[in-house]
Amino acid sequence: MRFRNLFVTAVIAAALAGCTNETLDSVNLSSVKNKTEYQLSGKIVGKMKELGMQKTSPILLRIFKEEGTLEVWKANASSRLQLLKSYKICAWSGKLGPKVKEGDRQAPEGFYPLYPHQMNPNSNYYLAINTGFPNTYDRANGRSGTHLMIHGACSSSGCYSMTDEQIIEIFALARDAFKGGQESVQLQAFPFRMTAENMARHRDNPNIEFWKMLKVGYDQFEVTKRPPQVNVCERKYVFNQQSDGSFNPAGQCPAMSTPPALQVAMANFDKDYQRDYQKALKKYDGMVWYEPSEAERKAIVAEQRKGRELAYAPTGTSLDAGKLMKVSDLEKRLAEQKEAEEAKQAALIQKEALEKATRDGKAVPVPQQSPIERPVQQAALQTAPTQKSFWNLFSKSEPAAPAPANQAPAEQSAVLPGAQQAAATQQHPAGTQQQAATPAGANPQVATAPAAGSETAPAEQPPKKRPFWKIWGN
Repeated sequence: MRFRNLFVTAVIAAALAGCTNETLDSVNLSSVKNKTEYQLSGKIVGKMKELGMQKTSPILLRIFKEEGTLEVWKANASSRLQLLKSYKICAWSGKLGPKVKEGDRQAPEGFYPLYPHQMNPNSNYYLAINTGFPNTYDRANGRSGTHLMIHGACSSSGCYSMTDEQIIEIFALARDAFKGGQESVQLQAFPFRMTAENMARHRDNPNIEFWKMLKVGYDQFEVTKRPPQVNVCERKYVFNQQSDGSFNPAGQCPAMSTPPALQVAMANFDKDYQRDYQKALKKYDGMVWYEPSEAERKAIVAEQRKGRELAYAPTGTSLDAGKLMKVSDLEKRLAEQKEAEEAKQAALIQKEALEKATRDGKAVPVPQQSPIERPVQQAALQTAPTQKSFWNLFSKSEPAAPAPANQAPAEQSAVLPGAQQAAATQQHPAGTQQQAATPAGANPQVATAPAAGSETAPAEQPPKKRPFWKIWGN
């Protein structure tokens, strides 16, 4: 019996060991009566005690887009920050890179102070913390956007969205830190962990210079484990700089200096970084990183949406959807994407034009029929034979008498059939003596009877009609 109990205990322990912190600390929201006063679980409070942290000690938040991670760091007894818990971001929109303007679907990157008034217990997304975008740096660079949050509901349009179970814990951690006297919580939002290898992998990204600027603050936190002091001048971030002057975000930076101890520590850190960076450059020689779109990230985690409400929209990570490629392969892929996008835009333009033409119930304009008769129809009308009258049915045709010698050329030409007139015209081209004899006022292009002595046979005259009284005559 004792052996059996030990076996069961071992199985349970193994099952628990396989669980993640997310599973063990999962919050049952149905049992939460007041979400803004939610008390942290015994497990997370126990971890604080192990790390020498007070429940109300200061915290810091770090976000890494590419890895899809939000970290909560908390101060210990020596005021150094330690990683308390890491959360998997459920959804973030856009691609790697900072937010520039309203509507670009980009989530912010940079350093943002979070104050108590930015806590929103009445959010439409369960709970929310406003990032404060645009901050001083963003405004100095003309960037715009509103309501950029860290919130629940797992749905993002420029925000960092968590699950409701995650945001209730993050909200509680920030609330307790404010109760302990922390004036602002620093949010550090990065595109990825700024290691030497990651910086080399993204060296061709158009945002690399902006990321190099953020990396200075990232490195100083890695070395000191304290939030860097952030200022803005000349439209750029500066970190932990001592100065007797004031910092003007758009103006020239004042005379600045780095604290000596920090300067020494950063020099040693940078030496190791440069060694690792050169090593990474050799590793990625001839290769570039393909940064996936939001749609490509969503495709990786499409199965997670099944059986849930439509608002639940996890986006996955860039590491899972992106990949290393040869430069030539990437150029070909980008060219194909550009061509597809241009075709899409052309289709939209055509659709808008059609909608404009049919707006207000109007039909699409149809070309009107030309009022001018077609050439084929005109020719048919000109060559159609004339119908004989009723009395002509009983008359017999007789050979026409030759035209009188004194008949005018125009009158002679009038009795020629159309085909013979054309033949006569060909026999008397322009500039001949026959044409010169045409009387003034007559049409020079009308064919005339051949002159006496001409080799051309005389034209056959049309039959002459019999008089009415000769109907029965022979």
